[in-house]
Amino acid sequence: MNKAVIYYSKTGHSKKIAQEVAIELHVHAENVKENPDIGEVDWLFIVGGIYGGASDPHLINYVSSLDGDKIKNAVLITSCLSVKMKQDKIREILVEKGIKVYEEEFICKGNFLVIGLGHPNQREIRDAVRFVRKIMLEKAEQPVKTV
Repeated sequence: MNKAVIYYSKTGHSKKIAQEVAIELHVHAENVKENPDIGEVDWLFIVGGIYGGASDPHLINYVSSLDGDKIKNAVLITSCLSVKMKQDKIREILVEKGIKVYEEEFICKGNFLVIGLGHPNQREIRDAVRFVRKIMLEKAEQPVKTV
């Protein structure tokens, strides 16, 4: 089973999360700023933050360039100051490409300037890794829920 982790990070928070997720999956986290060629994957983990109410245009553009025939499933992991907003545009693009997107999206608290300092913290990053581990265990036992 091929897995890949990609991320876009302005502040370094998504990078930290992506690196820990990549360690769990025994892969390397790829920065979309470097336009990585991820090839064919069974599971693509996309880590990104919400900036000004939306995913960053760099991540949106990268995901828009993906070949839907080469990616079977995607999982979204998000850092958001309010812990309420999701990567809706990213999900929409993936679904339009025919990529199955895991129904649940992991969202951890982010920060902006002095608001939310210290987030995501180590516990939240560990929770993101547990989320990924849960999905991989589910996948081994039964088909996963997607939208």
